[in-house]
Amino acid sequence: MNVIDLSQPLFNKMDVYPGDPEVHIEQIHHLDKEGWNLRYLQFSSHIGTHSDAFAHMDEKGETIDNIPLEKYIGKTVLVDVNSELPKNVGLAFKDGKLDLSLFKKLKEANPLFVVVGNTAELDVELERKLLQSGILTITDLVNMNELPEGKEFMFYGVPLKIKDGDGSPVRAFAVLQD
Repeated sequence: MNVIDLSQPLFNKMDVYPGDPEVHIEQIHHLDKEGWNLRYLQFSSHIGTHSDAFAHMDEKGETIDNIPLEKYIGKTVLVDVNSELPKNVGLAFKDGKLDLSLFKKLKEANPLFVVVGNTAELDVELERKLLQSGILTITDLVNMNELPEGKEFMFYGVPLKIKDGDGSPVRAFAVLQD
């Protein structure tokens, strides 16, 4: 079994989406002083590698705490935006522009979720249509070059259980079978 970490590290003053608040991570307690380490974390729900809840772009959509965990886990295939899409699996994209012209093709593939990372760009309007259609989006992944193209792997990208949350950072990873 080979596990590929697909998550960005979270760190103080990391790059954020234009207009989003800065990330602040501060050491509050220290092992040598208080006997334990503790950090104060302040960041948005859509920082780093994260999942969008349906409520992110749909006022009638489910919040992150009401979406079952199994919706974030499943067989997934790394595909190219121009290729034929397999049906009923997660679809992962590592490059290319995903825009509204792909909506029908994605909808017909009936994906478990859409995963976007490396240099792939997910257009805001496509993201909105996917979420409004009940297709989860998990974005800003890294290390996707380590995934096999066109071959199934297990994907895990489970969010924090944020009450009424519109999204959450995730620790995303893929498990490849030897």
